[in-house]
Amino acid sequence: MATSSDHLSLTQQSNERRDSFWRYWFLVPIYPYRKRRTLRREVVANTIWTFEQLQGILYTVVPVRMTIVRLESGGLLVYSPIAPTRECIRLVRELEAEHGAVRYILLTTSSGLEHKVFVPPFARQFPQAQVYVTPHQWSFPFNLPLNWLGFPRDRTQVLPAESHLAPFGDEFEYELLHVDLGRGCFEEMACFHRASKTLLVTDTVLSVPEEPPAIAQADPYPLLFHARDRASDPFVDTEANRRKGWQRIALFALYFQPDTLKTISLGQTIRDAIQASDRSLKGYLGLFPFAWQEDWKRSFDALRGNGRPFVAPILQTLILDQSPQIVLDWAERVSRWQFERIIPCHFDAPFAATPEQFRQAFSVLKPSQLIRFGSESHALPAADVQFIIKLEETLDKLGVTNPPST
Repeated sequence: MATSSDHLSLTQQSNERRDSFWRYWFLVPIYPYRKRRTLRREVVANTIWTFEQLQGILYTVVPVRMTIVRLESGGLLVYSPIAPTRECIRLVRELEAEHGAVRYILLTTSSGLEHKVFVPPFARQFPQAQVYVTPHQWSFPFNLPLNWLGFPRDRTQVLPAESHLAPFGDEFEYELLHVDLGRGCFEEMACFHRASKTLLVTDTVLSVPEEPPAIAQADPYPLLFHARDRASDPFVDTEANRRKGWQRIALFALYFQPDTLKTISLGQTIRDAIQASDRSLKGYLGLFPFAWQEDWKRSFDALRGNGRPFVAPILQTLILDQSPQIVLDWAERVSRWQFERIIPCHFDAPFAATPEQFRQAFSVLKPSQLIRFGSESHALPAADVQFIIKLEETLDKLGVTNPPST
C-alpha cells in the first residue's frame, strides 16, 4: 500500500521534472534534451553568482554557465543567459528580491548557438531589462535580423565599441574580439568587473578541473557511460569511475579524438552493441566506436596542466588562427586589467588566474610557436591535436574554412 511519504516523494519528483523542463529543447536538440537542471553558486560573496546547466552530444556533457553580477547602482547584470527553465528563473527571482531587478542581459558572442538561442526567451522573462549584443551577429543558413530570431526589437542594442559608453561602463570594462571567418565571424566579449577583480569570458580560455563538476554529479549517467572501456562493460557507480568518466569526457569535448583514443572495427562495434550492458534507447544513443588505450590519462594530465588557463584546441586550430595578430592584440589589452579570477562559460569556474597567465594562454598563436608539448607557451601535445589539424585541412580543401593566417 502506498504511504503518504510515497505520494510526497512522487509529487516532489514531478515538481522537479516540471521545474527543470525546457520546452524549446528541439531548437538545439542535445543532451539532456528537455530536462535541464540548474545549479546556482555564490562565487564572490554578495556580488557574483554562477548558474550552471549541462549540455552535450553522445553523453559528452560539460557545464554551460550564466553569470550574474550585482550592480553597485542597484539591480543585476546577466552575462550569457542559459535556458530559462522555471527552476532557473526562480533562482534569479530570489536574487532580484534581495538586490533589485535584472537590468542588463548580455549576449557575449556572435557564433555560439548554445548561448544565443537562450537570450530571447530569457529576455521575455525580464521585460524591463535592456539586451546588449556583440556587434557582428549572424545566423546560418540564412542571416536573419535579430528580431526575427525572437530578440525584443525595442530593447536590443549593440554593445558600444568602447566600454565607457555602455550604461554599465562605470562598473565594468570590456574588450570585443572579432575574427572574420569568411562565411561568418567569431566574436567574444571579455568583461572585467572592477570591484571584484573578476574577468568574465565566454569560450576563449578555460580550465579543466580534476574532479567532475557538481552539476555533472547531479546526473552521473554520462560520467559512468564514459568510464567504461567498451560498450559491453557494466555501469559501476563509484567515485573513481565518476572521475574517470569526467576526465574522458573532457578529452572528447576538447580534442574530439585524442591520440590515446582509437577507432575500432565496424565488426567490433556491432559486437559491442549486441553485448551492450545498457540495451535501452538511452544506452544506444551514446554508443561509440572507440577504445581507450591504457595510458589515456597522460592526455588528460597534459590538457589540464595543473588547472592553468588555456585556449581550447578547436579554437586554436580552426578559429583563432584565422587572425592570430588580432587575437594576440586583444589578449594583450585584456591582460592589462588586474583581475584575480576568471569565470568562463564552460568547464571550471571560478579559477584563480593572473593577467600574465591569460596572456600566455594565447602565445600558441605566435608564428614562432609551433604546436609542441612542454613549451613555455603551454601548447598542447602534438599527437592529441592531430585529428583537429587533419579536420582543418579537410575543411580548407572544401572551402568551408580558410587556411591559417601568418
